[in-house]
Amino acid sequence: MREIGGGLILEGSKRGLYEIELFKEEGFIRKKCIKCGRYFWTLDPEQDVCTDQPCGEYTFIGHPLNPSLSLSHIREKFLQFFERHGHVRVKRYPVVARWREDVYLVGASIYDFQPWVTEGIVPPPANPLTISQPCIRLTDIEKVGRTGRHLTTFEMMAHHAFNFGKISTYWNNETVRYSYEFFTRELGIPREEITYIEDWWSGGGNAGEDFEVIIKGLEVATLVFMHYKVIDNKIHPMRNYIVDTGYGLERIFWLLTGAPTVYDALFGDLVEVLRKKAGVEKLEKKMLEDISKYAGKFDIDIPEIEREVKTKLASKYGYELEEFENLLRPYEVIYRLLDHARALMFMLGDGIVPSNSGEGYLARLVIRRCLKDILLLDLPFDLVHIVDLQIEKWRRDFPEYLEVRDVVAEILSIEAEKFKRLIERGKLVVKRKVLGRRGKRAVSYDDLVELYDSHGIPPEIVRETLSREGVVIDIPEDFYSRLAKRHETAITVPREEKWLENLKEKLKELPPTETTYYELPEETELKAKILKVLDGGRIVVLDKTIFYPEGGGAESDRGLLRGENFEARVVDVKKINNVIIHICENQRGKPYEGSEVTCVIDQARRRAIMRAHTATHVVLGAARKLLGKHVWQAGAHKSEDRGRLDITFYRRLSEKDILEIERETNRVVLENREVNIYYMDRNKAEQKYGFVLYQGGVVSEKVLRIVEVDGWDVEACGGLHCTRTGEIGLVKIVRSERIQDGVERLEFVVGEAAVKYIQDMDIKLRNLSRILSVDTEKLDAKVQELVSEIKALREKVSELKGELVAMEVESLVNQAEKLGPFRIIVKQYNGDRYSLEDLREIAFKIRDQYGNTIAFLYNDKLPMAEFIVALGEEVLSSITADIIREKLTERSIRVVGGGRRHFLQGRLAPMAPKKIVEILIAVLRNCLEKG
Repeated sequence: MREIGGGLILEGSKRGLYEIELFKEEGFIRKKCIKCGRYFWTLDPEQDVCTDQPCGEYTFIGHPLNPSLSLSHIREKFLQFFERHGHVRVKRYPVVARWREDVYLVGASIYDFQPWVTEGIVPPPANPLTISQPCIRLTDIEKVGRTGRHLTTFEMMAHHAFNFGKISTYWNNETVRYSYEFFTRELGIPREEITYIEDWWSGGGNAGEDFEVIIKGLEVATLVFMHYKVIDNKIHPMRNYIVDTGYGLERIFWLLTGAPTVYDALFGDLVEVLRKKAGVEKLEKKMLEDISKYAGKFDIDIPEIEREVKTKLASKYGYELEEFENLLRPYEVIYRLLDHARALMFMLGDGIVPSNSGEGYLARLVIRRCLKDILLLDLPFDLVHIVDLQIEKWRRDFPEYLEVRDVVAEILSIEAEKFKRLIERGKLVVKRKVLGRRGKRAVSYDDLVELYDSHGIPPEIVRETLSREGVVIDIPEDFYSRLAKRHETAITVPREEKWLENLKEKLKELPPTETTYYELPEETELKAKILKVLDGGRIVVLDKTIFYPEGGGAESDRGLLRGENFEARVVDVKKINNVIIHICENQRGKPYEGSEVTCVIDQARRRAIMRAHTATHVVLGAARKLLGKHVWQAGAHKSEDRGRLDITFYRRLSEKDILEIERETNRVVLENREVNIYYMDRNKAEQKYGFVLYQGGVVSEKVLRIVEVDGWDVEACGGLHCTRTGEIGLVKIVRSERIQDGVERLEFVVGEAAVKYIQDMDIKLRNLSRILSVDTEKLDAKVQELVSEIKALREKVSELKGELVAMEVESLVNQAEKLGPFRIIVKQYNGDRYSLEDLREIAFKIRDQYGNTIAFLYNDKLPMAEFIVALGEEVLSSITADIIREKLTERSIRVVGGGRRHFLQGRLAPMAPKKIVEILIAVLRNCLEKG
């Protein structure tokens, strides 16, 4: 047993995987790197380092190998090469992993096929296959712009072969040979420039030995021989052997062009556009080349190394280190902005809506890093414009983003406005949370995380805000990488309650329950045999059932179980693996295993839920049609009385939006469209309909049950549905709310419930009409008139109240107790006459107008009186609200509440005003004597 990196434990690695036929044929030599200790294969007998960073340096920069090939040409060459070698080209997947429950973003091409294909549950779409998959990785986000090679988004060109059981496609020998032939024959790379490093890879729940392919110091591909699963940080052998390769398209393009950085290779023209617009001095090409050549030695986890390298380069070009860093910083920011803008093109273009959770959190993290850079460096850039430049640049490669460029622009504009407001109030939040502390005002990493996650405030803004107050903040170099890592994997929500989980052991010996609800949805009765009775008869398992179990947001059937000398009401039905349990109440008699019962369902309830379920599909289709493809189902619930649909959207739904969704929904209902239900091979369904199939959640089946509302909506769904939309009846949206940032909730009633809702609303309107003595058609005008009158009366009341407060202030000041230069006011009020807000207004006016006064006002509410203490500015040099609270507590007077130096409010046990005056005078006298 040995540790192989990242804390993963492996039992017995297969050394033979690294012994490749091609190496013997071509004369490759196995050597050990004198710097990192890894083994590698090379044709150069004099080579003593693996040449990967930081063991070697880039030798291709300034020496282009094949600058005539564009990025698009390289991609096409790769895909055609593997097509010629028996692979099927597969269309790229979205960067948001809708088909997975464990991760939010696609981080490698193999993510497209995990876990269903890699575990052998579902066959691959082709075998072998080739793909060029856009990927998003944020775990090295701080390195972007600084190292010359790191990107948050990249295309992973790949070829995959799946060896399942007796199906043997190909393995390590063929994989290495393909890479060698592609680089040498297709791209013209000299064979002696290629180095293969023996290494290990893990990701997405799988792992295996690999080769890193290095050309002139640059890692351009990884060839993984995946045959392990990662469970609880331990490696376990898989039954399947999978070839998982990744060729970095952008890095290969950089290698062939010999550009100073990968950013210059990818975005050369856009770098110049932004540089000129920002008025940034153009750096010498030779300087950029030198910086990049040494950039592989930059490791932001070891700042000393970065500083050492930069100091040498600064000296070489005649600069002090600080001057040199200031010269580089604008370039780093421009590189970073262009990279992040391209990532946002993919993320937002593929349907992510920025929010505070899930993939939306990660998109917002990238957006706010861009906005923060633009703000702090005062750059004349607009993020909307930069992302649009990327959409335009890549229009031939990704024409689908042209269709959503207006939506992407609107999302970014909204996010920019939110960020602006956040920064304005965020500075106050920072000061309150940090400067308001007692004692040490240091800011920890956890503080920075809380300020970012809870309030959206970037650490750089925290530092800028507090630096003026003399508070020094050390921001970890990898702050954003850590955040991304915390949020890159999905939070696993337990699907079943604990008591259901405990039932699994008791049910594992039972056969799958035979069901009839799909084939005979209109049947109301079915005879069955009891297989298991649990919990004193509360849980009954049958050999077959007509009852539909809870699932997909739809409530279960209800009804009766009837047997000889036994009857029980079925109040809930659940499916545990393939066994269905019936939860019963109001039993008469006892159920016995082996006896026969008749299942009787509440058909009216079932039909109501079926209408609500089909209506949910129609409403979702209407929302996507009207609002755009960014709309994605984030949750749903279908009950007998109403339906609920949560959708992702980047702004609040307007009244017009809701009315249009409702109108479109009812139009589809009136058209009486067919609702077709059929089964389809998973791969064929995904190829035909895309991942919109998984609106209702991930389905782990080889064959999908498809529910298609003709020409409107198609989803993989296990629910019961109407046969035509006309059966739904009227749909009325009754409520809309934003349940979290980026998610809108629509609640609606269907059929008879919708008719009843409208009738109830009509009755209320008629009652209002009668009360206000006005026709229903004129109700809105009458209400507006009344609102105006109420507003005017409230203004008058406020004016009169202000006069009363002024009079009360004057009266209290005249009655104040005097102690030296100070005055003490204590007054008890009737709780019904003065609220705590009223007392606060009076006390604050006294504080503001009479700086030498302490006002202690309270009411007579029981069991705890409400109070407010306010101290004038002149008093604070002798006594503060904290001291008053402390002294009251010392005298066994219970005080509940809080405040600041100049005021205190809360509740305390009622007492005579005289007693409070005595305490305040004693406290103040004691403070004066000490002063």
